[in-house]
Amino acid sequence: MPVTWADIGLDDFLPEDEALTSARSHAAEVGGAAPVSPLTGAALRFVAAAIGARAVVEIGTGCGASGIWLLRGMRSGAVLTSVDVEPEHQRLARAAYLAAGFPASRYRLIGGLALDVLPRLADGAYDLVFCDADRQENGEYLAAALRLLRPGGVVIFNAALPGGLATERLPTDAEVTAAAELREQVRADEGLVPLLLPVGNGLLAAAKRVG
Repeated sequence: MPVTWADIGLDDFLPEDEALTSARSHAAEVGGAAPVSPLTGAALRFVAAAIGARAVVEIGTGCGASGIWLLRGMRSGAVLTSVDVEPEHQRLARAAYLAAGFPASRYRLIGGLALDVLPRLADGAYDLVFCDADRQENGEYLAAALRLLRPGGVVIFNAALPGGLATERLPTDAEVTAAAELREQVRADEGLVPLLLPVGNGLLAAAKRVG
């Protein structure tokens, strides 16, 4: 019989270690959004490593799982800037980063609404922007990301195919509409090289063209 994806167990290809499983448990305890899947995290780590990321912005800290994956792909000494409105999430993320072996010099956690914080970050200073926050604000996050990214930098949106995971809550009509609008906005931008991946509940990535 032919081997199918289900037979392979994609999420088991790169299993999570104790630091990641602990971050996942903490997220369940506080009732926040579900952390990225192991396969999604592996994709984030791969992109960060492939582009040699030195400076990354994360919109939506969660409880630290995605940040750990990103940090593990970034260069030695690189810094992750993560923004979240929930102080408890960032407290748990800080503990998760410590458990994963990252010193405080490798990350900065900024509390507040992303649309208030992002304008304070420097233009063209970042290699990667990862967005996993309010889906209905993704259009505004995209505009902010394009300002923050250097030429050749990459923006990635999680949940670009909302409801794609059996474990995910059903998306609202507004979230489905917002995701569709974001996909079209990225695809239509001639300054971007887009890619939509059926990973987790959908990863929408785009590289900012050079020149």
